[in-house]
Amino acid sequence: MIGRSGNPTLRDSSFDRPDSYSGMQQMTIEGTVNKAFITLIILLGSAFSTWMLYFDGYSVGGMAVAGAIIGMILALIVSFVPRTSPYLVPLYAIAEGMFLGAISATYETLYNGIILQAALLTMAVFLALLLAYKTRLIKATENFKLGVFAATAGVALVYLASFILGFFGINIPYLHSNDWIGIGISLVIVVIAALNLVLDFDFIENGAQRGAPKYMEWYGAFGLMVTLVWLYLELVRLLAKLASRD
Repeated sequence: MIGRSGNPTLRDSSFDRPDSYSGMQQMTIEGTVNKAFITLIILLGSAFSTWMLYFDGYSVGGMAVAGAIIGMILALIVSFVPRTSPYLVPLYAIAEGMFLGAISATYETLYNGIILQAALLTMAVFLALLLAYKTRLIKATENFKLGVFAATAGVALVYLASFILGFFGINIPYLHSNDWIGIGISLVIVVIAALNLVLDFDFIENGAQRGAPKYMEWYGAFGLMVTLVWLYLELVRLLAKLASRD
């Protein structure tokens, strides 16, 4: 599932058979940007609706669980069958928005103002890395891809181990703590999540250059959204750790 692009949802093997794309409309960077914007609007609309329900006194725990499960299933389908992305990516955005809205509202209740800070930081990191990529200050070389891939896989394994061990009442030291080691770990994970944006930019650019089919615009937008959601959640966790020390 995890290809050389580094992002678990984007695989360079999607471009292995360019001859089969003959006669089809081709993927463009502009088209992918438009699809990413549409996906973001849908996700934010779903998140805001869940957010409002929470602060209106409704229980949204079930929505969070349902959104997480449905979002994961849809993400797996899109990752393995990119042709489904024009139909499933909007549904993924709705499900992920339900999850994010519930999680964000919960954190906002605990730490007032944390969600706006996380959202602004996510936007700032995105714009900074986009500028760095466009000006070639950061290049997605093969070694860079390999390093980000290894780091991303390492984080995924740690989170998986933490999830499994949690059923037995075992916590991985420092991963969730708010001491300076725990904060340092969260900061490293934020950096890894941010660097995946560079791989997303490279994947989208390569797809447009290699004449990928039009539906790959939704696929590229999906991968970009997955990374942005991960980055946002890690920034919320980091800010929560810092706020809890006050």
